[in-house]
Amino acid sequence: MKLRQSFGPSNEFIKSLHQNKKPDMLIHRKKALLNEAQLLASCAFENGTEWGEEVGFMYGSVLEDYLTGFRLHCKGWISVYFNPPRPQFLGSGTTNLDDFLVQGTRWTSGLVDVAISKFCPLIYGPLKTYTFVQSMCYAELALFPIFYFLPLWCFATIPQLCLLNGIPLYPEVSNSYFIVFSFVFLSSILKHLYEVLSTGFTFQHWINEQRIWMMKSVTSHLYGSVDAFMKKIGMREASFFPTNKVDDVEQLKRYNMGVFDFQTSILFLAPMAALVILNMASFAVGISKVIFLGELDKFFIQVFIPFYVILMNYPIIEGMLIRKDRGRIPPSVTLLSAVVSLIFYFLGSIIFM
Repeated sequence: MKLRQSFGPSNEFIKSLHQNKKPDMLIHRKKALLNEAQLLASCAFENGTEWGEEVGFMYGSVLEDYLTGFRLHCKGWISVYFNPPRPQFLGSGTTNLDDFLVQGTRWTSGLVDVAISKFCPLIYGPLKTYTFVQSMCYAELALFPIFYFLPLWCFATIPQLCLLNGIPLYPEVSNSYFIVFSFVFLSSILKHLYEVLSTGFTFQHWINEQRIWMMKSVTSHLYGSVDAFMKKIGMREASFFPTNKVDDVEQLKRYNMGVFDFQTSILFLAPMAALVILNMASFAVGISKVIFLGELDKFFIQVFIPFYVILMNYPIIEGMLIRKDRGRIPPSVTLLSAVVSLIFYFLGSIIFM
């Protein structure tokens, strides 16, 4: 009876707790085992049990696995790395940009939601049994969407707008501080490249990770963070949007070919395309300053930044101007993005006058 109070009413599950218990795989037991599995998988199985109170998933966030893991660690539970040769769970990852960005938005919303709740790792962790260093690790994970979208939006707009308005923002090449800026940028890039190559992946994988990081930072991390703050102040209710688990044949074909599929919401496409157009314009202006005015020393970093953004986001340029298949960026979105980039330019001109 005590075990049933702790682990629920499933007799087969309780029997399996004994170390020497071997599963009964007789043919006539298959139906009973299936019923037991369905009982264990039901949402109500853990209700009223000690297991449900101590270890069950905690659904105070749309990212319940993160919240559950954090609270279990705060209760004193210790994680153990378990990687059996046979996979215990199989799942289907996203194979198109729409599902990836929708999923990223939901995850971001859940992470930031925890960060601004009473379970904020920097506050809730030290109040329990967690050390401050462990709390910082969880806090970094909860807050990284904000730490990504704010710098990336600044990185993709401010140097470009300053360049378009002829304002030098970084040290000249002849200045000794140029080495400092170059070292910070190159060390970050090379560290990521080393991590990718040392884990058995290729240079192309590194490029794809850079591209996805940029796309996700200016869209999913922004929208998810805003969504979390809006829920916090009561402007919207919590919602859960599951990703599509059914593969589209054409989308899967493009995925296997390594081609981006831009069949997604305009809310995702417009910011990405607008920022790329802005960087293309600033790069063109920067090159003209270098060629006709000889200002390479003065604007080298500000010319290099849009060049790097354009290089890493070439699939977006290809989707706007070259591709004709269904996975391209629609011309209407390209036109809207051009208008948005013009608005950015005029606002920047007013601010930096």
